[in-house]
Amino acid sequence: MTPGKFITLEGIDGAGKSTHIPDIANALRGRGKEVLITREPGGTALGEKLRELLLHEPMHAETETLLMFAARREHLEQVIRPALQRGACVISDRFTDASFAYQCGGRGVAADKVEQLERWVQGDFQPDLTLLFDVPVAISTQRLVAARDPDRFERERGEFFDCVRRAYLERAARFPQRFRVIDASKPLTEVKVLLDKIIATI
Repeated sequence: MTPGKFITLEGIDGAGKSTHIPDIANALRGRGKEVLITREPGGTALGEKLRELLLHEPMHAETETLLMFAARREHLEQVIRPALQRGACVISDRFTDASFAYQCGGRGVAADKVEQLERWVQGDFQPDLTLLFDVPVAISTQRLVAARDPDRFERERGEFFDCVRRAYLERAARFPQRFRVIDASKPLTEVKVLLDKIIATI
């Protein structure tokens, strides 16, 4: 059986990445592939409970980091690995790059601590493709104003998202073989055309 592909979507809140998930999934299904859509934090019954805590309860930055990786361990064990083993394409709205961006970049947690958790929880397992939806913070803020009631992360100030965005771009520069940076400030139709081209190579 051909192993599946693991595709992750990343970006600051308001970048619009979630908008494109159905189109990506449909493009892959149109080529006869099984597609599983999931998200982080979440993806499992326990992960969704942890998600509620993470999005709404105040906590220390390192507690936040540990809970993110606890949810990720369950996600990998129960959802991601089994789907990949049966040959499915897994699309995840965020994965470990988000921890380096939000907890390291945004919260200031030491990168070596997150790297240790990464090795412990997932070993050398990484996405096959990471789509980073990059957008200036001013634009993402405008989009969030029109969105639902903001969660604990979405209520952060612009300086926080500047740090998160910078950390994401640093990750993309460090791992160019799996990252594709998408200019998410462009019209949706243009972004979709670019995504179609990228997905066609999978």
